[in-house]
Amino acid sequence: MNENVFIEMYRKMLRIREFEIAVKKLYREGMIFGAIHLYIGEEAVAVGVCEALRADDCVTSTHRGHGHLLAKGGDIKKMMAELMGRESGCSRGYGGSMHMFDPACGFLGGNGIVGGGISIALGAAFSAKYRGSDGVAVTFFGEGASNQGTFHECLNLAALWKLPFIAVCENNRYAATTPVEKSTSVEDIAVRSSAYGIPGIIVDGNDCMKVFESAKSAVSLAREGKGPVLIECKTYRMEPHCGIIADLRPKGEREDWKCRDPLEVIKKNISEADDEIFEKIALDVKTEIEEAIEFASGSSFPTVEKMFMEFGSL
Repeated sequence: MNENVFIEMYRKMLRIREFEIAVKKLYREGMIFGAIHLYIGEEAVAVGVCEALRADDCVTSTHRGHGHLLAKGGDIKKMMAELMGRESGCSRGYGGSMHMFDPACGFLGGNGIVGGGISIALGAAFSAKYRGSDGVAVTFFGEGASNQGTFHECLNLAALWKLPFIAVCENNRYAATTPVEKSTSVEDIAVRSSAYGIPGIIVDGNDCMKVFESAKSAVSLAREGKGPVLIECKTYRMEPHCGIIADLRPKGEREDWKCRDPLEVIKKNISEADDEIFEKIALDVKTEIEEAIEFASGSSFPTVEKMFMEFGSL
């Protein structure tokens, strides 16, 4: 693959990383309201999967969705404005961190309900097939959601009707603070695909290129009408579950995973790039985020009166 593709994927991953670092700082300063669930450490999954998609393909996300929206092409200024509760946000300031939407780039929203986005993506996949489109729908979810009934119901229907549905499990080993081995009866989520007669793939979720290759294969099958695929990405989040919960994970575990930082992993695949290229990317990303914060800070909050005008009749 062309190294320019690697470089662009690195840029997207760094944009997510630096966006989340800025969000963490703003949250501590009281500029961002509600709960935040940071995506630091999992950037390779969002970028690797979304790199295999077209603009008109659909994606549904989770409570930890900033990275998914950025990888799908979301507007970074509107995202920051949404996090800060401003009218110029992608959900007009009403949704916040877990409820961002951007249908223009195929992003059908985050969701505060565990597994809540899976059935929405199934609907998008059904719509694509019903309309005779070759579009696909992807749903991101955590390993905890694989124990929800909706996960099994949706895989069953997707397999039964051969829908262009790709289920991407971000197995970061913890459902909030519950270790996967205490909540899930199997070590690998991907083996659950066998119950529905569909492919199940396990991939290193910290290696963006491996994620991309797996997603590319799954997307190709879905576009050809061969039905759904379950992809399990083994990864790890570097931050606690959310901004208000203490990190109770074993000491040293985080440091062990730092050795597999997805940004460093992809840099090893970019042999022709020198420090000057990476420094330029870092500067560009820093400027983007500074402009996003300035845009959001200068935007107005939605008024109560306008909210009732828009939603009062619902």
